[in-house]
Amino acid sequence: MILIPAIDIIGGQCIRLTKGVYDTKTVYSDSPLEVAKRFEGAGITHLHLVDLDGARAKHIVNANILESIATKTSLQVDFGGGIKSAKDLQTAFDCGAAQVTLGSIAVSQPALVLEWLESYGGDQLILGADAKNRRIATHGWEQDSGIDVLVFVKDYVQKGFTNVLCTDVAKDGMLEGPSLELYKELLSTVDGISLIASGGVSTMDDVYACRELGCAAAVVGKAIYEGNIALKDLETYQLNQN
Repeated sequence: MILIPAIDIIGGQCIRLTKGVYDTKTVYSDSPLEVAKRFEGAGITHLHLVDLDGARAKHIVNANILESIATKTSLQVDFGGGIKSAKDLQTAFDCGAAQVTLGSIAVSQPALVLEWLESYGGDQLILGADAKNRRIATHGWEQDSGIDVLVFVKDYVQKGFTNVLCTDVAKDGMLEGPSLELYKELLSTVDGISLIASGGVSTMDDVYACRELGCAAAVVGKAIYEGNIALKDLETYQLNQN
């Protein structure tokens, strides 16, 4: 299982939210690039980069940060936030994203997303399934789509998506453990899914629990920034993976 640190961007800063609420912002660094370099130095190979300004503005805002990290580190960057048009999607790839996560637009414009899936393929695109009370939340987690997360994921996987990043919004930033029951349900009922767990990871034990379930990857955010998981822990995990 791949361990993927997260960097969330607001105003050019590396921040974390609690349950996706913008008023809970905590700033951890003024230099996302330096944070990314520290992850790279610990042997990390992948990064989850979220443009929270873009998620609110409905278009990419922090493309320069994506480009900086993609060109000045060897990290494979999965980028999300504000992808609402073909231009946004191409901008993300032009700026060096290895993969792009599609969330809100997969709810609002499913036909367009399936066109992109046909053009780019399942390796480059990740379905973002952000769940709040089991329903898909959109637009920076501030809107409730009313769509059941299991129905949403199953439908898109049947149509060709394999990579699915599922975040339980209630767990995100809480450091109380990931949504293991939800992930277990997804893995047991959706054939062909490559599940990326996100939200709530508080210790390395949580990381191993996600791995035991059969998750393909786990995103870790606040636990690193708060010191619950040290860079040395990341390094040890990577060494044991090789």
